[in-house]
Amino acid sequence: MSGRQSGRWRRRKAARPAEILSAALDCFAERGFAATRLDDIAARAGVTKGTLYLYFPGKEELFKALVRQELLPNVERLEAAAAGPGTAAELLGQLFAVWAGHVAPSRVSVLPKLILAESGNFPELAKFYLDEVVQRALRLLRSILRRGVESGEFRPVDVEHTAFCVVGPLLLSVLWKHAFDPHAGRPLDVAALCRAHLDTLLNGLRPAAPRRGKPPKPRRSPRKEAARDHARH
Repeated sequence: MSGRQSGRWRRRKAARPAEILSAALDCFAERGFAATRLDDIAARAGVTKGTLYLYFPGKEELFKALVRQELLPNVERLEAAAAGPGTAAELLGQLFAVWAGHVAPSRVSVLPKLILAESGNFPELAKFYLDEVVQRALRLLRSILRRGVESGEFRPVDVEHTAFCVVGPLLLSVLWKHAFDPHAGRPLDVAALCRAHLDTLLNGLRPAAPRRGKPPKPRRSPRKEAARDHARH
């Protein structure tokens, strides 16, 4: 084998894991996780089943690799932003921008739908997704909400459960994309949904403005009231 051919073979070998993961994602999206066979993935990737096993021991490891390589970098980017300066509102805006601009339009946005559909049959995979993605995202959201409450930017709220309210429409957007967009006549505008959600959220979290009107009269102390009555008599 010539040096040129050897270099091309090495480059091809280095690209194989990504090619296999791309093929796996296509097959999972088309057939679902349970119905996809490793033979299907190998054929889509243009490799033998034996070659696939050199990189991934099974479908579960393929799914986990997709989550780690495609979803988690977005979470890590937002965690880094949350660790720096910025208001809570700005951080929520960044989160929604990443979701609308990177996560929702990508092929990997099918993963939440897959895990919800297959969690009953693959509990270990559901636990992995819960720990690696869901709980981590909720911790991030709670830290942002807590920052807003502690700084006075947000009114006091139940941070633990408000985080679920934040993530709900985001999850809906990708479920809608993969379940209903093909039948709805037009795709859901995820960016517009995120803008509306952020506006509603920030208005709901804003501290209540002080009531307008005359300020209440200061209450006199009982001692001053007694002295006043005595002077009258």
